[in-house]
Amino acid sequence: MSPIADYTIAGFIFLGTAFAIVGSIGLVKLPDLMTRLHSPTKATTLGVGALLVASMIFFYMKNGKLAINELLITLFLFLTAPVAAHFIARAYMHLNCEAAEDLPRPSKDCEWSTYQRSYNCDDQTRAPH
Repeated sequence: MSPIADYTIAGFIFLGTAFAIVGSIGLVKLPDLMTRLHSPTKATTLGVGALLVASMIFFYMKNGKLAINELLITLFLFLTAPVAAHFIARAYMHLNCEAAEDLPRPSKDCEWSTYQRSYNCDDQTRAPH
């Protein structure tokens, strides 16, 4: 392999490791779930993505053909991490309903959809619970 490829691979490995360490430290050290949620979904996802790019470059330089496995893993990771974080955040919001009191009011006279209970925003009537 060429020295440029070696330095590029080493750079992606270093970058991926740094992001993964920062994400892991944030997961352990941040105070509550909503702040902890950012570490694995942002930093660690970028870290694993950088490591997979380094792997793709290495196997392309070694075998002469692009390894599609790493590309599919990266795509799957970048699609599923935000969706999982969204569901975790919504579950946390529903378990801690007092957070709804601190939200700004929506532009209409209706409630936020995640906290809405049988409420029809069009006719402004509240259905019985």
